[in-house]
Amino acid sequence: MSGPLMSPDSLTIGVGRAHGKAILLGEHAVVYGAPALAIPVPQLPVTATATRRPGPVSFAIARPGNPTMTLLATEGLRHLVAEFQQRAGIAEPIGADLLIDCAIPPGCGLGSSAACARASVLALADAFDRRLDGRQVFDIVQVAETVAHGQASGVDALTTGSASPLLFQAGTARDLVAGNGVLVIADSGTSGSTREAVDLVRRRAEQAPAAHEEFVRRVAQLTEAAARDLEHGRLTALGERMTENHELLRNAGISTDLIDALVESALAAGALGAKISGGGLGGCMIALAGEPAGAEAVAQRLRDAGAIRTWLVSHAR
Repeated sequence: MSGPLMSPDSLTIGVGRAHGKAILLGEHAVVYGAPALAIPVPQLPVTATATRRPGPVSFAIARPGNPTMTLLATEGLRHLVAEFQQRAGIAEPIGADLLIDCAIPPGCGLGSSAACARASVLALADAFDRRLDGRQVFDIVQVAETVAHGQASGVDALTTGSASPLLFQAGTARDLVAGNGVLVIADSGTSGSTREAVDLVRRRAEQAPAAHEEFVRRVAQLTEAAARDLEHGRLTALGERMTENHELLRNAGISTDLIDALVESALAAGALGAKISGGGLGGCMIALAGEPAGAEAVAQRLRDAGAIRTWLVSHAR
């Protein structure tokens, strides 16, 4: 974003960075206390630049395919500014132009809102010379995420700032050292809605509590086992658990016909496992391949089956 960043030397400029994320296993159950297994997606960076000036904080954003800046004055980000000011101990009103360059497509379950919030917090802290620890940054991002999604587990807030896969549960996370394997993320081209999906699962929990408890229990088992598989390089077992998790989410009403078709296409192309990833009701799916050539073949099959774009992610040690 070269144009908007040209500022007089007298102005104070702060920069913050984050990146996308993807859920391997555990979405929706994580809101009810189960663990979730998530990976950072550094191929989807977010950079926020805050330029101090008089007046309130304004937001603008540039996304892929849309180089023109658009206003981004979401309720979540407005709450984020107020929370930052309080936790940073700034008594007087603050003003800044906050420009966000976001490579994450929105509505795909790849952490767009959390990454924009995290980058914004770090940019504001840099511009106003405040040092926030990891917990403070997490808590501020969670304020924006809760407003955006209605109920946020916190996995996005952490993974969008992590350099390694995470096993997340109840607000805390453990870094994982991943074995071999390549993940293929495919965008279905249909925007999902985390808020709607969360509400759907909540209503099902109220209507059939026993079935919901079994869903959470089984997802927790799969996720914990998958974390061990990931660290030990047991790719076949990891893939099988991913596919089983997809079936649980599909039965919960979170998937779509197109996502289901992409999952089947990935498996037919040799993927070791595949599932929907993120909030659901659209968005992305994720598949596991054993090596780069296989991942490329899976990605091509997914594009042939209707995915509008794919990304390959590896966290091999």
